[in-house]
Amino acid sequence: MKVKIGLSDFLAAAIVPCAPGNHVTEVDSGVLLKPCYFGITYPSLLLFNRKNNMNKLIKWLTIALFASLLSACGYNDFQAKDEATKAAWGEVVNQYQRRADLIPNLVNTVKGYASHERETFEAVTKARAAATSIQVTPEVLNDPQSLARFQQVQGELSSALARLMAISENYPQLKADTSFRDLQSQLEGTENRITVARQRYIAAVQDYNVLARSFPTNLTAKVFGYPVKPSFMVENEKAISTPPAVSFDK
Repeated sequence: MKVKIGLSDFLAAAIVPCAPGNHVTEVDSGVLLKPCYFGITYPSLLLFNRKNNMNKLIKWLTIALFASLLSACGYNDFQAKDEATKAAWGEVVNQYQRRADLIPNLVNTVKGYASHERETFEAVTKARAAATSIQVTPEVLNDPQSLARFQQVQGELSSALARLMAISENYPQLKADTSFRDLQSQLEGTENRITVARQRYIAAVQDYNVLARSFPTNLTAKVFGYPVKPSFMVENEKAISTPPAVSFDK
């Protein structure tokens, strides 16, 4: 004798009553039951396994399809290029900070030979304070006004430093000072690294923005929040590629 049970009944109870002596093989909906023992037929796990395996397969196929769609729409490229711009920006900030760290010793050295150049010293100190007071966060990269402000204060500091270095032309003993010349050398190296870091950042932003403006990746940018990034504003490319001159003439 066979006992037949539907899927709904199977799901409603973990075990199925049966009469002793029943021999159960296969029932509705593909559910397999083991033979009846002690008045109870125990459901096989086959159906559960089938359903679980199918659900897992559908889940992984859905994930794979979604990942393929994201890749085709440039999502992975956005992540990579966004990280590249952040890394390039980090190097820009590091080099500007290195320059700021050189200024106190430079000012003190110049003061030793030109203490009456108070106006110049105050201008450099004020410009340095303004440059280091800006909170450099990742949000700056997506905010044109914040980036413009950052560039403005760094430009003002560059101008103040240029005036400070020009003082040495009037003081031969200052130009011959070993500490001063060492600081000049460090400043020149830092200015060169700033130039390189800025160029790399501009290139990284350009590469990112091409993706953000192009179809169909521009749709991905809107959906996942990858806006076009601002870059350094300069009058011409030569202004970037040419660092401030640091003279060693005696």
